[in-house]
Amino acid sequence: MVKVQLPYHLQTLARCGSEIEVDVQAPVSVLATVRAVEKRYPMLQGTLIDHGSNQRRPKIRFFACNEDWSLKPIESALPETVSTGREPLLIVGAISGG
Repeated sequence: MVKVQLPYHLQTLARCGSEIEVDVQAPVSVLATVRAVEKRYPMLQGTLIDHGSNQRRPKIRFFACNEDWSLKPIESALPETVSTGREPLLIVGAISGG
């Protein structure tokens, strides 16, 4: 099971807590994890990754093991500590404005 931490606005939309667990088949990547989250919480479909391009949505960031994975290829295997559930994949809503 992969642990995923969601930002507050997605917790509200999915009606879940800040941390969820999803079953992800190997290889565990950001894309595979997001697809598992969308399967369990269908109301989140398309909020994290654009289904046409498979690119992350603007203002959404992914962090694993204190490292920003947002600009890495979305199908790259996540660290073992994330794939085994010892560390969560953090999904963060970026802050912008002036």
